[in-house]
Amino acid sequence: MVRIRIVLNYNVLANRRANDVGSENHFLKKKLIIIVVCLVLLAACHRNEEQNAEFFVFGTIVEVKLWGASQEQGDRAFTELQQMFQGMHRDWHAWEPGRLTEINQAFANGQTAKADADIVAMVRRSQEIEKLSGGRFNPAIGALIRLWGFHTSDYPVIGPPPDQASIDELLTHRPSSQDIHIDGLQLRSENPYVQLDFGGIAKGYAVDLAIGRMRELGITSAIVNAGGDLRAMGRHGDRPWKVAVRKPGGGVIGAVEVRDDEALFTSGNYERFRQDQRKRYPHILDPRSGWPVEDVASVTVIAGEGIVADAAATALVVAGLNGWPAVARALDLNQVLVVDEFGMVYLTPEMERRMQFSGDVERVIVDLSLKH
Repeated sequence: MVRIRIVLNYNVLANRRANDVGSENHFLKKKLIIIVVCLVLLAACHRNEEQNAEFFVFGTIVEVKLWGASQEQGDRAFTELQQMFQGMHRDWHAWEPGRLTEINQAFANGQTAKADADIVAMVRRSQEIEKLSGGRFNPAIGALIRLWGFHTSDYPVIGPPPDQASIDELLTHRPSSQDIHIDGLQLRSENPYVQLDFGGIAKGYAVDLAIGRMRELGITSAIVNAGGDLRAMGRHGDRPWKVAVRKPGGGVIGAVEVRDDEALFTSGNYERFRQDQRKRYPHILDPRSGWPVEDVASVTVIAGEGIVADAAATALVVAGLNGWPAVARALDLNQVLVVDEFGMVYLTPEMERRMQFSGDVERVIVDLSLKH
């Protein structure tokens, strides 16, 4: 309506025949004031509109939505995020040539590698989470992941699993992020079998960095969604951001309203796997046994940081149906949802209170304050 008013005012102005210059100037001034006011209203309305952008990174679509930002803020944010994501994809990739593959080659050769600040930050946080999770999360098993054929973007991987002797050979050397020594931006490992693969933590850290940069640009409401794994801040207008919790194999279990500044990540074994004539082998590997995890189909975690939610979701899948409550306690988590291989849902009371389930969902409440 505002745009139409401006057009009509210009039409009236074009057709008006004034009898004297003074009245015409007065008319112009009045119309100019109206147009300026309308433009201000347009700008105010535009700040309340949602702005969207999509990027392809980490093998998935990353969708960024802003609310209440100016056009200038949105344009700058999307430009900078595109550059950031491109750099992350290049430098953090586990098998395509880049900074991380150079670091892994240096480890294999017993040499010191120079890293950037983001990779050093991920190594530090990985060391913390690996220790707290009892080794269920371990980004140093890149050689094991490669042995299984999971250094690929093309799924499913067809063929039998690697032989047990090859798996045992790698496990004998016990690669761990704890083997990495950090000196400023210098990384080294005395264990040549340490090969970093940030597949269980990179998306989490990426959305954290994206949210942090938008906050620096003055944006207060945004969501960064990397294929269902996300972090949000602020609100979607007059309501919280609302996101779906995926069901293994397709569909949704329900929805959650993400409050203020939270991350929600799901780790599952249903999308990427190896297949032979006998069975299906999910891509999430237990670093302790060298074999895929089978009794848990997916884990969803809500935490204050994407990097924590991402790594924790992986660690809880590896912990399995019996072990996940203890690992959740160790990681100081209280909002967790686990789906087993038969579709049964296990979740904490805090998560149960937040879930808006889609229909009847058979579920078991697991109180982490109690020992199991």
